[in-house]
Amino acid sequence: MNSSNITLILSCVLLLCAGTAAFFLIRRRRCRGNIFEDMEGHEFEFFCAQLLENHGFTEVEVTKGSGDYGIDVLAQKDGVTYAVQCKRYSAPVGVKAVQEAYAGRDYYDRMVGAVMTNQYFTAPAVEAAKKLKILLWDGGYIESMMEE
Repeated sequence: MNSSNITLILSCVLLLCAGTAAFFLIRRRRCRGNIFEDMEGHEFEFFCAQLLENHGFTEVEVTKGSGDYGIDVLAQKDGVTYAVQCKRYSAPVGVKAVQEAYAGRDYYDRMVGAVMTNQYFTAPAVEAAKKLKILLWDGGYIESMMEE
């Protein structure tokens, strides 16, 4: 076997490995998306609460469904209290969710307000969150939490 044949074989093996890795990565991401699509809103709230617990949050509590002032999960981490609005949407999340997190943070007397979603945020929502000091945890952030 000459060196050009060895180079060709190695190139094919590397290409096959890269293609296989890409296939499984895409398949894994699609499966995660399906998980969110099949969840109802309240299921997503419990999913978010569990994810927070898995990442060191304590005193994690899912609020009652109605009359929660826009807050779905209350939690604490490192002495900081959080009020989290959870949104399982099929489209980007807008300003209303940020406003609810802002109002709910004050209602529950929490230090930090956040909106957690399987989607992404509209530009006006990002602007409002900056102004109102609300954390935005989007689908990419949730995926990274799931991978840890």
